Amino acid sequence: MTTIANAIEQLNAGEVIAYPTEAVYGLGCDPDNEQAVLKLLAIKQRPVEKGLILVAATYSQLLPYINDKAIPLERRYQIFSSWPGHISWVLPASAGAPAWITGKFETIAVRVSAHPLVQQLCQAYGKPMVSTSANLAGEPAITDYQQLLTSIGFKVAVIVEGALGGASQPSQIRDGVSGEILRS
Repeated sequence: MTTIANAIEQLNAGEVIAYPTEAVYGLGCDPDNEQAVLKLLAIKQRPVEKGLILVAATYSQLLPYINDKAIPLERRYQIFSSWPGHISWVLPASAGAPAWITGKFETIAVRVSAHPLVQQLCQAYGKPMVSTSANLAGEPAITDYQQLLTSIGFKVAVIVEGALGGASQPSQIRDGVSGEILRS
């Protein structure tokens, strides 16, 4: 069984890990390591232009990647009261947010997860991780551990074992400026 410490070692080494999230198995890596992100995108067969979600244990872990001052005051309560939780928000990106995370956008998708294992990973790592579903682009999300092993198992450094969080579908994505639902 893979421990949190082993997963953190792999993240620090620039590797991609798989782990359970609220609804599906996810792939994660260091958002500041371009080679790790490109490795993750290659596994997923996803273009960099689409951008990626960051998942964190706390809002403060996300501050280096977002432009906090650009979040409208009227949205702040809605955003912060939804976390920790199963909603990802597209927020204005900071000037230092890596282009390999934001893609073609001036925004960045972020979530403070309520999943205990994701919380533990991000707390131990001390910063957010990239979080994207472990399926190939365009394929259905993976909710079965055996399917994860078969399709992704040899492509990642470790699989952090644990139960999915019980949500029926991947996180809702909302626009942090307009409040509009982008993915339900």
